[in-house]
Amino acid sequence: MILVAEGDRDALAALYERYMKRLYNYVYYRTHQRETAEDIVSDVFIHALEKVHTFDPKRGNVSAWLYRITRNLTIDHFRKMRPMQNIEDVWDLADDTDIVRDTDTALKMREARNILQKLSPEQREIVLLRLWDNYSFREIAEFTGKSEGAAKMAFGRALKSIRTDLALILLLPFLLHS
Repeated sequence: MILVAEGDRDALAALYERYMKRLYNYVYYRTHQRETAEDIVSDVFIHALEKVHTFDPKRGNVSAWLYRITRNLTIDHFRKMRPMQNIEDVWDLADDTDIVRDTDTALKMREARNILQKLSPEQREIVLLRLWDNYSFREIAEFTGKSEGAAKMAFGRALKSIRTDLALILLLPFLLHS
């Protein structure tokens, strides 16, 4: 980070190459809009470059710092889009033609949205970070400011809730026909 702060273009390029895809995936899975994800990630690196002097390795690693910037800019995006809605309750799985190509997929996406919507915003965030973004519990703890144990516990509780909902969905057709 010192080299980036000193204006070393190679260091900045290396930082971009290392984190761009993960940050893009994080934003895309939440907005489901390529252009929006690209814009936000570009803003992340501009913001990081402007604020590189605020990076403190004692408070976390570069990955956690970039993730916090990304998360905050994504929240800002949703605030601009939905100023009257509580940002903690936003869950946007758009029916984008890039995502939903057929009826079967649309139904599965709707079921997933409904199940995830039942989770608390904190649980939803941890599930997405773990399952979609493939972060370790240590990384999730750094990103969210929780202990690793608390992140694991929230994830476990979320999975238990998801399993219960899935069991009901799978059993419903049999209960209706009996």
